[in-house]
Amino acid sequence: MKSVIYRAFSQKEAKEYDVQHQEASQAEAFVRAFLKRSMPHMSQQACEDQLQRKAVVLEYFTRRKRKEKKKKSKGLSARQRRDLRLFDIKPEQQRYSLFLPLHELWKQYIRDLCNGLKPDTQPQMIQAKLLKADLHGAIISVTKSKCPSYVGVTGILLQETKHVFKIITKEDRLKVIPKVNCVFTVEIDDFVSYIYGSKFQLRSSERSAKKFKAKGIIDL
Repeated sequence: MKSVIYRAFSQKEAKEYDVQHQEASQAEAFVRAFLKRSMPHMSQQACEDQLQRKAVVLEYFTRRKRKEKKKKSKGLSARQRRDLRLFDIKPEQQRYSLFLPLHELWKQYIRDLCNGLKPDTQPQMIQAKLLKADLHGAIISVTKSKCPSYVGVTGILLQETKHVFKIITKEDRLKVIPKVNCVFTVEIDDFVSYIYGSKFQLRSSERSAKKFKAKGIIDL
């Protein structure tokens, strides 16, 4: 059965089915010419070696492009930022009235955060929210400090670092208050919250994940 299926056409069958009949030598010549056109970079001997050893895929093959690793741009270091004075507030910008709109935005932000600051809102909930909130724009006051000159200083918080608060007073003076050994108050809509600076030495971005624990008496 196999010899019947795979036998070559006779001249009569080739003429009947309109199939071009080729001799073995013609077929071999056609295959060689086809391979030479398909693989011009290979010699005839190399092509024959390939055919004897393994199957050759003649269809179009696209090479996958290697994904180039994108280099992540490195940001400026803390020292470079200090050298460039990126966070310095220019003297002409040290005006209390200039930052009053920032304070209004902060109050609206806290109201939204605390669901409206209703009279029946529990002070403990507000305290917990404020400890994790962004305080830029809040009016803060120093109520206790080991340094008497800091006590009574009040202003809008402009910058917060791990160890200090930078505030602008109503007299248009920029004050740098260390957190350590100081107690601060933040007031909004008749709610007063106390911040113990010695336990608050975190960056504002780190406080959101910090779990503050209730403390008893904290010495300055």
